[in-house]
This record gives sequence, C-alpha cells and structure tokens, in this order.
Amino acid sequence: TLNKQVNRRMMKLKTHTLAKGTKRRSGFTLVEMLLVLVILAALAAVVVPKFAGRSQQAKETAARSQIANIEIALDMFETDNGYYPSGSDGLEELVDQPSNATSWQGPYLKKGVPLDPWGNDYVYNYPGKQNNGGYDILSMGPDGRVGGSDDITNWDDTRSN
Repeated sequence: TLNKQVNRRMMKLKTHTLAKGTKRRSGFTLVEMLLVLVILAALAAVVVPKFAGRSQQAKETAARSQIANIEIALDMFETDNGYYPSGSDGLEELVDQPSNATSWQGPYLKKGVPLDPWGNDYVYNYPGKQNNGGYDILSMGPDGRVGGSDDITNWDDTRSN
C-alpha cells in the first residue's frame, strides 16, 4: 500500500506540474510582446522611408505618361486637320470638334482632357515658346505654379532656348 500511496502522490505531482506548466504557457509574456513591438518598429523605420518617396515618383511618372498621350493626340489632330489647336482651350479641341475642323476624326482623347496627378490642368501653348515650330505642354507639378524645378514638361530643360 505504501507503493500505491507513492504512485498516487507522483501522479498528483505530475498532473499538478503539467497543469501548472500549461497554465503558464497559455499566453505571451510582457517581454515577448515588447520584443515583437521593437522588431516591428525597427522594420518600419527601414521600410517606410523607402516607400515615402515612391508616391511622388509615381505621380511624376504618371504626368510624363499623360503628356506623352496628349502629344500623340495632338499629332493625330494635326495629321487629320493640318494644324494644331491653339489658344487656352486648345486641348479641349481634342475632345470636342471645333467648328473650323472639317476633317476632325476625334475625339482624340477618349476619356477627356486629364488633370495632372496633382489635380491641376495641363498648360498647353501653341506655338510653343520652348519647342519652336511645335507646342509646349507642362504640368505645374506638386507646387501648382508654373516655373521651378518641379514642373514636368515635353521639352528638355537642359538645352538653351
């Protein structure tokens, strides 16, 4: 019987230890949670700055792409009609037929004249001041003002005027 009593006590001790161990491991400790937060903060400190500049770069690329599409539409308009649209509403003539365009095959911009990625109208001039014999198109960039290093244009700023 002494043997049975020892076995019972051993079983109770094992069950108690197992239950106690299971109880302890059922959640995360404060140290483990803090360690995870420190790791996440370190990753964010590395990753966030890399993506922060990407949205500006994406907008600049979108503006260049839209300018290229407008150039194609203007060249198609000129091929059909023999002249480029002029005046402040020049780009609108790519969407709505002007009264003097008898060979108009548009609309040349199917979705209308786009705004630049910053929500501003593109600036169009014909005849061009920068492109002699052609036209100028520019996005005013993030500052919304003509002039400055943030403008996106269809001409090369490095050449002499």
